[in-house]
Amino acid sequence: MDYNNKTVWITGASSGIGEELAKQFAEQGAKVILSARNIDKLNQVKDELKGEGHRVIPLDLSKPETVLQDVSAQIDSLGPIDILINNGGVSQRSLFLENDFKVYRQLMEVNYFGLIALTKAVLPSMVARKSGSVVAISSVAGKVGSKFRTGYSGSKYAVVGFMDCLRAEVAQHNIHCLTICPGSIKTAIAHNSLNGQGEAQNKPEPSIENGMNVNVAASKMLTAIYNKKDEVVIGQGLSGWAPFIKRFFPSLFNRLTAKVEYK
Repeated sequence: MDYNNKTVWITGASSGIGEELAKQFAEQGAKVILSARNIDKLNQVKDELKGEGHRVIPLDLSKPETVLQDVSAQIDSLGPIDILINNGGVSQRSLFLENDFKVYRQLMEVNYFGLIALTKAVLPSMVARKSGSVVAISSVAGKVGSKFRTGYSGSKYAVVGFMDCLRAEVAQHNIHCLTICPGSIKTAIAHNSLNGQGEAQNKPEPSIENGMNVNVAASKMLTAIYNKKDEVVIGQGLSGWAPFIKRFFPSLFNRLTAKVEYK
């Protein structure tokens, strides 16, 4: 793979999948724009990247209108964006009957509207050049549902639907759209997942702790982008097979998910 001198913008780049994607793209010669809320962590990641020309642009995806306004105002000065990776997001581990309504608002603002806002700001310049890739990191939870994830899964289903429509709309402009649905990947996602009151639960989850190594997952994502795939599921074990089981054995899948009790 050769991403030499390509500019790749990654949200959620301060940790987890986003951080690892930044490192691997930089290793391939790309210039990376790092975005998240924590500017100190972003600068730390930037300092660890191979190569030159990397930049930090702090963004708060929970304020999508601000993202749209601020990025639109500076997009021309940033130069061509070759690949936009909408990775930033937050998960949830709580039962519907126990959730405050605000939790659903939080999840949709970050996972869905934040993604739309940044894409809205960046995509026109790609269309003008008739070149570029828009990548959305959804989730296996955006293909199948399970307990404790009504808000998270709903927001990630929305991302899958949005990307399906966008792909159809911009195909005529030679824009590549890829939806990536990770399963259980070893990151801090479980620790940062929202509880029923919209606060981080700050505890591990066995399925995540035993999931795919983040460096392996990121490598598979780079390959999918390079090969211009439309949609890929990246995971091991049940998290990787879940969409297949749901599609071909829906009744079995529904019975299994009803018995699952881990968060």
